[in-house]
Amino acid sequence: MTRILSEYYRSPIVSRAVSSGADGKSAAGFFRFGTDIVCYGECSSGVASDVKAAADFDASKAMTVSASEIRLPFDISDVVENLRRENYVKQLSHGQDRFAQHTLIRSAYYFLREFLPVWIRRYLQRAYFKDWQDLPFPHWPVDFTVDSLHEAFLLLTMRVLGCDKVPFIWFWPDGASGCLILTHDVETAAGRDFTPSLMDIDAAHGFKASFQVVPEERYEIPDSFVNEIRSRGFELNIHDLNHDGRLFEEKTEFLRHAKQINEYVKKYNARGFRAGAMYHNQDWYDAFEFSYDMSVPNVAHLEPQRGGCCTVMPYFVGRILELPLTTSQDYSIFHILNDYSIELWKKQIGLIQRRYGLLSFITHPDYLIDRRSRGVYESLLAYLREIIDRDRIWETVPGEVDHWWRARSAMKLVENHKGWRIEGPDSERARVAYATVEGDRIVYTVDQVSPS
Repeated sequence: MTRILSEYYRSPIVSRAVSSGADGKSAAGFFRFGTDIVCYGECSSGVASDVKAAADFDASKAMTVSASEIRLPFDISDVVENLRRENYVKQLSHGQDRFAQHTLIRSAYYFLREFLPVWIRRYLQRAYFKDWQDLPFPHWPVDFTVDSLHEAFLLLTMRVLGCDKVPFIWFWPDGASGCLILTHDVETAAGRDFTPSLMDIDAAHGFKASFQVVPEERYEIPDSFVNEIRSRGFELNIHDLNHDGRLFEEKTEFLRHAKQINEYVKKYNARGFRAGAMYHNQDWYDAFEFSYDMSVPNVAHLEPQRGGCCTVMPYFVGRILELPLTTSQDYSIFHILNDYSIELWKKQIGLIQRRYGLLSFITHPDYLIDRRSRGVYESLLAYLREIIDRDRIWETVPGEVDHWWRARSAMKLVENHKGWRIEGPDSERARVAYATVEGDRIVYTVDQVSPS
């Protein structure tokens, strides 16, 4: 239980104060911990097969407390992994039957896609997503289940140890209140050709971003294109192999394509990756050789592959760092919801800020060529610039987040006669934070001076 949770806080608090009573023999299912945290996994006090019935199984009622230990009827680490890895999806009420047909539907759609007029494609997509508002889990428009579980675990630990203040290594460098990354997926030759103009727009608002390029079939990638992106301080990553929607369909073929992707990673000296249409299978990621992935949404109600990792923080999938998508894509807002405003983005931003999380965005040069969409995007950039300056958010590119999170995972919090100091790579940018209890919730404060 200790490893996965220590990755989150990087705190020396003795996490063995909370132990698991799960027997490893029960069937996995949905249950709740308290009134509002939905869990998925094994639980000795009972589980539901349907997420809507999870409220009937409150594991907190089976929790036992002694003088030195809190014993839970489930393993928090397993539940966190199940949520991040989306192991719950197969048991969602909409999931199993629909997912069983998903491969055939996807193959047929992508085979016909290039022959279909745009208006027909959008009609089919809206029909596919017609039930998105009825999906009970993950929680729309941002899901914090994994983050809430970590806070609940810390709260339990503090209570059993009699601690009223717990030090930990703050999530972001220099005491920043959150982190922001902009990413652009280049899907067509038209999008490639608009990329310099999009860099001009980003730069005019003081931003750098990453561009993900499709290495095969869709369009040529001239050296001059790559050099311009990097010379201007932007980042270049790999976007799928050929964006045909079939990368994760079958394991043997996937492994062959993964080798090709790895070669393109080396060719372009890229560190990051995003799969086409956000399709993914995190259990297969050990075949990849890039450093970080950006293919997993926080909540995927408006993505072809339903589910979501239920966290607004980066996390490791083996040796690969996952930078989850925590806001809705421009295509979904413009063409599925038919909303040409930044109101949904503003709502998601506000929610994520309250949890000090990663604000990650996908917009496409292909969909920002027309003046109306481009105007909305520029409104978003203006709003982001305002909150960055006001709230001390760390605005950067994905590769820098990857570097920071790896450095943070190697840091240690050490106590001496002066208090706490942080040791490890980049520790001069790290800050000591403190968790305190106010009522039934955890509150964070951050030292703004480096303790090194």
